[in-house]
Amino acid sequence: MAQSEEKRWTCEEFTKSLPDLFERADGGKLSADPSFAEILRDCPQAAELVRDLEYIAETARMLLEPEGEAPSADLWSKIERELGSNPDGGSAQ
Repeated sequence: MAQSEEKRWTCEEFTKSLPDLFERADGGKLSADPSFAEILRDCPQAAELVRDLEYIAETARMLLEPEGEAPSADLWSKIERELGSNPDGGSAQ
């Protein structure tokens, strides 16, 4: 954050500014920004809200990730071979 943006926040000011702060936050992680350490320490309600919002944002990112993160076709082939080598459905031991 630029020097001019560093300021002493009140809990109310910080809470009202959260939408803008999250929009500008690097990776959506306000809790990792040292310039907010003091307000997050001094205002437990704001810290809890930030944790909740970060959790929601991370969950949304995970849900919206492209299908490219799916297991490889090779993994599915190995699973099929294992299942095929054990027709009774029991363990392969």
